[in-house]
Amino acid sequence: MTDSTPSLKQTSLHPCHVALGARMVPFGGWHMPVEYSGITAEHMAVRTAAGLFDVSHMGEVEIAGPGALEAVQHMTSNDASKLAIGQIQYSALTTPQGTFVDDLLVYRMGPSHFLLVINAGNIDKDVAWIQQRAAEAVPGIAVVNSSDRYALLALQGPRAEAILQTLTAIDLPAIRYYWFAHGEIAGVRGTVSRTGYTGEDGFEIMVPTAQGPRVWDALMAAGQPHGLLPAGLGARDTLRLEASMRLYGNDMDET
Repeated sequence: MTDSTPSLKQTSLHPCHVALGARMVPFGGWHMPVEYSGITAEHMAVRTAAGLFDVSHMGEVEIAGPGALEAVQHMTSNDASKLAIGQIQYSALTTPQGTFVDDLLVYRMGPSHFLLVINAGNIDKDVAWIQQRAAEAVPGIAVVNSSDRYALLALQGPRAEAILQTLTAIDLPAIRYYWFAHGEIAGVRGTVSRTGYTGEDGFEIMVPTAQGPRVWDALMAAGQPHGLLPAGLGARDTLRLEASMRLYGNDMDET
């Protein structure tokens, strides 16, 4: 374990990682856990049982009000009009020339309310781009950088559903891949989506920032009988590599 430096940001789960003895490293301006019990052990836990990741460093941007769909259509490469409320779409922010700014997830929260999840290392660049493109499409549209409002946890692996179901009344089997539902998780109101980036089934859980540690601790306790391990950036990358997934959104640029 290493000490953080003043220039690095910390998620609300940082004390949880330190208490678990995680090896902490700089990543995209954040102080993040690279491993706890070892990359191999964490990788195999996700493949055979479950792993719990802190992905609270990801950014969230909300676009709401009349014209929200038009604004999202103007800045992303996929067709957001096909999204039903409660559905998620993998997409990209692209330049008028068709080159990449970043990849992202688009959540349709309501008829005129979208939430965009963007990569941690690109938050400032992406938010500026989103604001610019939204204003071009719909002058005066509400675009809010909500990154500080949410903690985001990824529970991944074949035992993820069984673990999470002990902490929520949300009907998890009813949530299809790339869909989400709202409800309480360990007594905290939040959003559960059937998404992730490990090649395994699992969920991403979005709750208010201050409640992140409470949900993390509840998941760790509920997952112990199932073989759950906390997992860091190292296992995240080996899992993505094994599943032939892209490693970093900030490898993309406008050229």
